[in-house]
Amino acid sequence: MDEAYRARYADLYHRHWWWRSREELLERLLDRLVGPGGAGDVLDFGCGDGLFFPVLRKYGEPWGIEPEAAFLDPQGEWRNRIRSDPLQADAAETGRYGLIVALDVLEHIEHPLPVVQELRRRLRPGGWFVATVPAFQSMWTGHDVMNHHVKRYRLGELEELVRDAGLEVNDSRYLFVLLAFVKWAASLKERRTHQDVTPPGVPPAMLNRMVLATCRLEQRLLGAWRPPIGSSALVVGRAL
Repeated sequence: MDEAYRARYADLYHRHWWWRSREELLERLLDRLVGPGGAGDVLDFGCGDGLFFPVLRKYGEPWGIEPEAAFLDPQGEWRNRIRSDPLQADAAETGRYGLIVALDVLEHIEHPLPVVQELRRRLRPGGWFVATVPAFQSMWTGHDVMNHHVKRYRLGELEELVRDAGLEVNDSRYLFVLLAFVKWAASLKERRTHQDVTPPGVPPAMLNRMVLATCRLEQRLLGAWRPPIGSSALVVGRAL
């Protein structure tokens, strides 16, 4: 990830409408799948500084892996629960977790199948795997370059990855439908103008609240419907 972006990531996570909307959506999903305390140990792969841990502890004991050590605050609240070494086979971790999340991390990995296979090995029978990724290569912008993304996924590609890793796909869908049109327009504009890209910032408070309210309304209206487009893709897998 771009250094300037990384430096402001925590503030974006806590205040920006996109991160707030995604967290609310994921919490509703996990309420339905797992319920309070229902997961036992929980693993957040690509967890950064543990920013999602306050939500995850609702479902069990959160632990994390963040290979990019620059993300980690040595004095952070969750530092003693986060490993910064690369993911590798570990017999002691096999079947340990009732829930594993990989939130906007697989798109950074050149060869993700071995990674998801190892995460699947760490799930106990009946355990849940939840992943989100940016969607549609046609929405590629300088934001993806800044984030060191390898690719953006179609939903079918993400489902195939999860199945090939040995998980049953329980649910999948695109997210942020309205944002997809904005991303497509931004991608087209960048290809035509070759404009410089700067790290995102938190919009003015009123605009931030308005867009967050729009995302909440979109999620409520969509309900269980699976839209054919979106700027992100989500898949829920389960270990049998």
